[in-house]
Amino acid sequence: MSKTKRFCAIALAAMMSVTALAGCGGTSTTPSGTTGGSTGDGTTTPADTTADADPLGGEGAAGTINLKVWGPDKVQDVLKDECAKFSENMKAYGDIQIEVVPQGEADSATQVLTDPNAAADVFGFACDNLDKLVTAGALLEVTGNDKDFVTTSNSEASVAAATKDEKIWAYPETGDNSYILVYNKKYVSEDQAKTLEGTLEACKAANKKFVMDAGNGYYSCLFMFTGGLKIDGLEGEDAVQKFTDYDEAHMVKTMLAFRKLFVDYKDFFLNGEVTKVVDGFKSDTVAAGFDGSWNFSNAKEALGDDAGFAVLPTINVDGADTPIVNMFGYKLLGVNSSTLYPNTAIELAKFLSGEDCQMERAEKLNWGPSNKVVAESDIVKNDAALTAILAQQANSVAQVGISPSFWSPMGTFGNKIVDPDNDLTEDQAKELLNQTIANIKDE
Repeated sequence: MSKTKRFCAIALAAMMSVTALAGCGGTSTTPSGTTGGSTGDGTTTPADTTADADPLGGEGAAGTINLKVWGPDKVQDVLKDECAKFSENMKAYGDIQIEVVPQGEADSATQVLTDPNAAADVFGFACDNLDKLVTAGALLEVTGNDKDFVTTSNSEASVAAATKDEKIWAYPETGDNSYILVYNKKYVSEDQAKTLEGTLEACKAANKKFVMDAGNGYYSCLFMFTGGLKIDGLEGEDAVQKFTDYDEAHMVKTMLAFRKLFVDYKDFFLNGEVTKVVDGFKSDTVAAGFDGSWNFSNAKEALGDDAGFAVLPTINVDGADTPIVNMFGYKLLGVNSSTLYPNTAIELAKFLSGEDCQMERAEKLNWGPSNKVVAESDIVKNDAALTAILAQQANSVAQVGISPSFWSPMGTFGNKIVDPDNDLTEDQAKELLNQTIANIKDE
């Protein structure tokens, strides 16, 4: 990165940190009589909530507590009902009015950093946004009993996704932010779905398409991850992407194994946006594809009893059936450090990320839980989609410590892997691998 770019990045981070510590409405982050606030190192701690056994720390004594919550558009009804339950449960401690506003997790972090004063007190976000939110001082750290609540209630992987610099900064909300193989059982058998070779052959036999968004780095990274690449976080003030050591020769063999399959079955492979999976199910032109947890309910609606779900299949690499490794993320609930009501916002985040709410979302929204009790419930175990997505965690790379520069080069890489009109020898594959990683680090 050039000196000019580096200076701009440092300046922007500094401005965001200062802005994020300004109170919503222009006042401080802690109410009168509490002990929370800035630690002096760019972070913010919640107020002490132990006084008088009032979970709201006395915040309701001064009048109505007004909070704003952000959540995806499609969950608004459920989220509003859950917030109403919270207000009812806490009415003995104060009048809590909660405004629920549509805002997707993918963009919420950007909106918080753009204008923390106008942002929600509690908001959902994808775990790969944790680094920049913490760096900007935009989140209240999870401490004390709240930290114990998070660590004892949720899976180890989801807690790790909410952790930076050995501190917990958010409340795990889901354990399913990833994708698996979704297929039409009329054309693809359960046994065929176990291997990519079998799945593609089934698509050919049915004269239907297999869909993968190979031009999207979120999906095409599986070509490298299956070959052994792993994310090792970010390094330095420029947030340069780090990777673990890997076997270059094996990486190249894996890349070429994927390429050979997709070229051999080019007439039955569709490189397109992930929405084309369900769209193809509806038009009966697609037999299978890699699709995300957010589309499970749509796939079920399109295929009914013929909806099939499985962990990502294996691919044969150099004679060995190798599990496909993808990226796996978690949705988290953060408490805005600029909130006027830190104690109440914390209690709300705990409630919304708790067992009861996660159970309700698993049942009504098909969300995969991070909560350990819910993960073992009949609601999850009797649902093929949720069972498969939770099992995929075992063959995945955590979506944490991801540089913004990761996505574009990885998408370009994916398109080149599956393009049947572009020759790719072993030497060319090696060059493509090294150039892609270099582009990710240098962009």
